Amino acid sequence: MKSGSKSFLAFFCCIPLLLITTGSIAGDGALPPLNTSTVNATSIAWTEMGNPDGTPLLMIMGLGASHVVWGNEFPAGLVDKGFRVVLIDNRDVGGSQKFDDWGEPVLWWNFLKAKMGLEVSHAYTLSDMGNDAVALLDQLKIERAHVLGASMGGMIAQTIAIEHPERVISLISIMSSSGAPHLPQASKESVAAIRNVAETSEEDVAEMHAKGFYPAAIPRQLMAIMHSGDRSKDLMAIDLPTLVIHGEDDPLLPLPHGKHTAEMIPGAEFVSFPGMAHNIPEDVRPRVIDAIEVHARQT
Repeated sequence: MKSGSKSFLAFFCCIPLLLITTGSIAGDGALPPLNTSTVNATSIAWTEMGNPDGTPLLMIMGLGASHVVWGNEFPAGLVDKGFRVVLIDNRDVGGSQKFDDWGEPVLWWNFLKAKMGLEVSHAYTLSDMGNDAVALLDQLKIERAHVLGASMGGMIAQTIAIEHPERVISLISIMSSSGAPHLPQASKESVAAIRNVAETSEEDVAEMHAKGFYPAAIPRQLMAIMHSGDRSKDLMAIDLPTLVIHGEDDPLLPLPHGKHTAEMIPGAEFVSFPGMAHNIPEDVRPRVIDAIEVHARQT
């Protein structure tokens, strides 16, 4: 584990920190059917929208969430701007391979291990999920893409930019974090709301899956986040055009998380929106899409 126990404690106190809340992004309309590809010995689900000759833009969702949570309106708006949008389900969610056989990590035990400076248990890492995305680009014969991630997806996008910069046209990190331990914690109300998702009863699992949420994956993906720890130093080495977008009213990852991410990445542009929490509201969506278009044109 790269970070110390203080960083782990900051994450542990905000266990559901990086999950998009139900219905927070999704708009009306159906997404295209899923395809599956085997990459890194893992079955990964994906779909795409737009002109195959458009500028590739890879979209990565957050903790416990599949591409369905994007809804149709947001990616469709990016298609209208000329992007070839590729939507991926991270491993353990959506149509991608599940890791239920690995089991559920014991959070209190991993907290104790971190306090002792030991590595937390993990089925996979953010790097693994980033490598899945890069391998999918290989299969789609996409040499370079704009890489956009929201929440935990923003962390994965950051990791791709750190570890595979040659595959990235630009980085777009939305309502995400550097993982630095000094950053403020999530509100108690937000933690309680997301914990309810993680503790969904068996009777409600099918409904959650239909909405794009996979509660069983949350503890395992949380371990991947904890294993990554503080990325501040690695972010400082990124030499790519970067746009950081954050909501000014985000209760899960308060505004300083976005500001610090932008401060760590040389030359990064930071844009914040009032009225945007840990979501992309309908009235804010056009401005977010416009910001991404302007950023892409500048690169």
